[in-house]
Amino acid sequence: MFPSTGSNGLYKAPLSKSLLLVPSALSVLLTLLFQHYQKFFTYNLQAVKEDFQIWRLVFGRTICLDLKDTFCSSLLIYNFRIFERRYGSRKFSSFLLGCWMLSALFDLLFVEVVQYAFGITISSLPSGFLGPVFALFVPFFCSIPRMQVTQILGQFPITNKTLVYILGLQLVTSGSYIWIVAVSGLISGMCYSSSVLKVHQVLCVPSWLAKIFSWTLEPIFSSAEPSNEIRVGMGATVDIQRQQRMELLDRQIMMSQFAQMRRQRQQQGRVINWNRILPPLRRRHNANYQDNGQSEQEALPTAEVSEEQVARLMEMGFSRVDALEALRASNNDLNVATNFLLQH
Repeated sequence: MFPSTGSNGLYKAPLSKSLLLVPSALSVLLTLLFQHYQKFFTYNLQAVKEDFQIWRLVFGRTICLDLKDTFCSSLLIYNFRIFERRYGSRKFSSFLLGCWMLSALFDLLFVEVVQYAFGITISSLPSGFLGPVFALFVPFFCSIPRMQVTQILGQFPITNKTLVYILGLQLVTSGSYIWIVAVSGLISGMCYSSSVLKVHQVLCVPSWLAKIFSWTLEPIFSSAEPSNEIRVGMGATVDIQRQQRMELLDRQIMMSQFAQMRRQRQQQGRVINWNRILPPLRRRHNANYQDNGQSEQEALPTAEVSEEQVARLMEMGFSRVDALEALRASNNDLNVATNFLLQH
């Protein structure tokens, strides 16, 4: 499974940890203990436009007043913490800040469009840090490889990204006008990620401000490095636990085979024969090769490796040698190569 749903917790993701703890705690307090203060955290667009209460944008677009929205957005932030690890806290915070500002403008624009086109007056929208959360679906869709985990009824594939999309769908359907916030967030994410608009060069966190937060807040929200020990997940039922242990045993066998083949390569100076490790992969792509009468173990993929895909695998932390071998073995299939490398 992809690291975004792995067991490394919030290591090297202090900003994600702060977004999980602080807004969630405030949301619970406002819902259970301080209901009379909720009016200050309502995302009231009418008050912003007519009374110029700009502070409502800050409060109303930071704290959720609905515990269901708080729960779903917290789970999504936890899954999206992979981007803070990959790009660093400053770049990740710049993305969130830029999308927060852009989505606020799009919220106002869409409310005016709905009122002009359908005559529907929308005075307030769902509160919370929802715009940037929806914006994170853009890099999630574009840069996270899709890998099939299982199938339902033998026809409907379940991938490593399915649960995240289900959470997003649940969040979209939790309120009447939350779809406006969702569309605003997605568009702001596309605008910020666009290499043409260059929004990321304008809306970014200054280096001096990033250093201040690094000195003050990062020690508070930093997490310890996780243990390298492989743990078996706790399933909800005995069958799930048994399946998890079987998967762990299968991964250990594959790792043993992989290490053995590496030792043979170092001793003999030859390239790993991936067909012995991944025979189904060889059969899947055998239509791309000519049948020269060679046996399956002797036939090696000859597809040209894409440097762009090699670079993407190296960005995930893999070495260039492993990336080249995985891409050659998978006939330049990035998803298959990533899946194998992550399991080993």
